[in-house]
Amino acid sequence: MTSELQSFIQFLTTERGLSRNTLESYERDLLQFVTYLEMQGVTSWRDTGKVHLGSYLSQLKSLGRASATLSRIRVSLRSFFQYMVKERLLDSDPSVFIEVPKLEKRIPKILSILEVEKLLEAPQSEQVNGARDKAMLELLYATGIRVSELVALNMADVNLEMGFIRCIGKAEKERMIPLSGIAIRIVDTYIQQYRIKLLKRSVDEEALFIGHLGTRMTRQGFWKIMKRYASETKITNEITPHTLRHSFAAHLIENGADLRSVQEMLGHSDISSTQLYVQVTKIKMKDVYNRAHPRAHL
Repeated sequence: MTSELQSFIQFLTTERGLSRNTLESYERDLLQFVTYLEMQGVTSWRDTGKVHLGSYLSQLKSLGRASATLSRIRVSLRSFFQYMVKERLLDSDPSVFIEVPKLEKRIPKILSILEVEKLLEAPQSEQVNGARDKAMLELLYATGIRVSELVALNMADVNLEMGFIRCIGKAEKERMIPLSGIAIRIVDTYIQQYRIKLLKRSVDEEALFIGHLGTRMTRQGFWKIMKRYASETKITNEITPHTLRHSFAAHLIENGADLRSVQEMLGHSDISSTQLYVQVTKIKMKDVYNRAHPRAHL
């Protein structure tokens, strides 16, 4: 059964150009379903029916899986079986009964400008690792790119003289994002003085940001770094690798940036995703009003 899965993943890679993270999610969801089917004695996709899908999803729900996770698994299963029917590997689609509810988009949590400044100042920039960490954090907040896009940056993607980076986002879409003056200076210092000291295996390494092994920084490695600085600065708001991206967008809109420009910089295909940050700024304005207006609570 896994051979059909691999063909499906290859189809997603070549035909739909999905990101590596999305492909890994599809593959993980489907392999777990295969494991479940094998435990039920099912060894062929042709023997897979609605009852198997229904019982599997019910089991996951009883195990306490989050609604967002269940929704993602439903999408993975439906996409796979639609592919199987399209390729004539199955006569009918057993997943047609599965409803994929549209999840309500949650308002993103952001940091205040003061909290961002505390986080960006946390690394010891006169040290090798600190200079790299400061450059990564500054670049995230300056551009709003995703962490996966940050660690995927190569030296050739950065043009400090012109003041922009080239980013390859979801579905291999390319976008050019401008850099602030301070980001240019901090990234330039890292490149000129410290990056070479992190390279252990090969000076030909293309990656912009180098991890402790002397090769490309990983998402997991960056997540550990960010958690450490969040702990050191004692910021009470929850900080995730996406927090600076959210803060970047909300702060731009709060200061008058137009939605279309922010959408382009973030790489959102749907402007409704960008509009969430307008709601963030409205909530913030209401909080400020309630705290400051003398008659707000009368």
